[in-house]
Amino acid sequence: MNTPTASPSHHPKLNDSGKPVVIKHPSTPTTQASWFDPKAAATFIPGGPVPAELNGVPFATWTDAPTTDDGWEQVDGLNPDLAEPAMKMSPGLNASAGVVVVERDGRVWVVHPTNGFGGYLATWPKGRVEGGLSFQATAVREAWEEAGLKVRITGILGDFDRTTTRTRYYVGERAYGTPAEAGWESQACTLAPIDALPSLLNGSADAPVLAALKARLAPGET
Repeated sequence: MNTPTASPSHHPKLNDSGKPVVIKHPSTPTTQASWFDPKAAATFIPGGPVPAELNGVPFATWTDAPTTDDGWEQVDGLNPDLAEPAMKMSPGLNASAGVVVVERDGRVWVVHPTNGFGGYLATWPKGRVEGGLSFQATAVREAWEEAGLKVRITGILGDFDRTTTRTRYYVGERAYGTPAEAGWESQACTLAPIDALPSLLNGSADAPVLAALKARLAPGET
């Protein structure tokens, strides 16, 4: 899963400056058998093959994704009924937001930052809250930009201190999109059983997020 290959390649998408992105150690997609096995970790690469659908939800390019802050604030997938507590900021950290996307078969989506950016081999989509964008809109946008997925927010996982940010993580579900359209910041996306996540998530800041996720998904919890 996400096994690096020897020869560098180029990401199929250009970076924000319109320049090519070299992937020093490209990830290797897993076989088709992993796509449909809830006990298997399935790795997808940008521009690579994906099934037509999974768990009844299509994999297809989100062609009308917003391109402005106003558009993201009105995008389908936000949860206006969700009570949003004020974030208690920690000194020296910036506010950010992300989302843990849980598939209908119980597996969880993670992204593999291109060239291990920030020291992360795998993590969840997130980004800084900027330009007056809300936490929810930021989280939905980051899932699209980093994983190619259109998500629907279903709950709040919690606020967590990370290296440079205090991040509000939501829980969400995939509504559309495809990991084949993951942006240049991610060289692969993996759909992994929750028990496989500890071996994928190498960043210490992800440990409390995973613990909160496991508690939320435990039998009898909502």
